[in-house]
Amino acid sequence: MTGNKGFIEQRIIEAVKGLLTGRVNEILGKWEFLIPVIEFGNIGGNYAMAPVVTVSGCEQTEKERIIRLDVYTVIINLSLQEHEDGELFCYAYSGAVGRAFYDNSTLGGVVDRAVITGKKYIPPKKPNCGEGWGLVITLRVTVEGMGNAG
Repeated sequence: MTGNKGFIEQRIIEAVKGLLTGRVNEILGKWEFLIPVIEFGNIGGNYAMAPVVTVSGCEQTEKERIIRLDVYTVIINLSLQEHEDGELFCYAYSGAVGRAFYDNSTLGGVVDRAVITGKKYIPPKKPNCGEGWGLVITLRVTVEGMGNAG
């Protein structure tokens, strides 16, 4: 997919969004706590949240260059509204996203492998001032490059 980076990046973003709105919401729905679902588009209120998903190129290892794997970094940024259970929500989203990516590490066949490489929990700078918790999840995604085709 080396020649169509924009195309594969779009497919990666759509696959990640699909996993978040599908499997992650399914996992969250099975828990005893009422946790806002993940949605994309025009949302409002306290019953849904819309994370920001970004993709960028990533440094390749020598082995990845030799076997022509394209490598991407995907960042999922969740900013929660101020809530008394904001910290609990952060940990719930983190656990659900971790489980979903563990169960579906190829994003439905879009990539060769997607692995969570980091989770960062961001507490509010000053409690009770309108700022909520944040969660940044970093993924490393590998895709077989066009050089290996045929």
